Order: sequence, then C-alpha cells, then structure tokens
Amino acid sequence: MPGRLPDPCPCGRRDRRGAPLVYADCCGRYLDDFERTPAPDAESLMRSRYTAFVRERSGYLLGTWHPSTRPSHLDFEPGVRWLGLEVRAHRAEDADHAEVEFIARHRDRSGAATRLHERSRFVREPDGPGEGGIVRWYYLDGDQR
Repeated sequence: MPGRLPDPCPCGRRDRRGAPLVYADCCGRYLDDFERTPAPDAESLMRSRYTAFVRERSGYLLGTWHPSTRPSHLDFEPGVRWLGLEVRAHRAEDADHAEVEFIARHRDRSGAATRLHERSRFVREPDGPGEGGIVRWYYLDGDQR
C-alpha cells in the first residue's frame, strides 16, 4: 500500500530522537538472520526474544535459549495479545554474563491482563564446539518478581 509506514518493532526500542524503530532495523535483523546475525548484547537478545514471543517464533526462542536450561519445545497460548515491554535495567557482570530486568505485559483470550516481571540471566559463548563458531548471547534463566 503506497504511503504505508513500516511497522514499529514490538519490543518498543526507540532511536535517539525518541521515534520507534521499525522491525527490520531492530529485532528483525536477529530473528530473520539468526544464523549470521547474533544479538550484540543481552538487552538486545532479551528484546528480540520478546518480539519472538509476539510473533510466535519458537525456533528463535529455542535457538537463543542456553542448552543447559532449554525446554524440548514451546507451545504458545492461543489468543494471547502482547501489550508492551519495559526494560528496567541492563547490567553487565563481565564480558560474558549479564542480567536484564524487564516487565512484559499481555492479555489472554479471556481478556485478563498479566504482568511478567523478571530478572533474566544471560551468558555469551560460542554457538558450537571448536574454533570459528559465532559467539552469541543466550538466555540462561530468570527470577520472577
């Protein structure tokens, strides 16, 4: 459709002027090119994982979940509508460990609203054995608040 603006990224990230980033310039580059373009930091990974929940991209969610805590599969609850994400804090513990505190809001198919407040832990490591693998961030686990 002519004149239609691109959709803003579901994660809510904004540019320096405060304008919402579009999906392709934000989380889309990680979700749509997972094999070659890893998220550069834990906050970007957490935001892209939120976007993957919004878009029901289980392959991305499982691929960015650390193997030591990754479930065998993911099921999405039918009728869930994601309402927004607020990143409260991003703290790098060292070059390969970080925490991100966030609140994600959604509404289930009955209309009940839910807030997920979590402090998530992330680890950065090679994506496979040996030299030459891509070093990427993985979601490890989290504590709900």
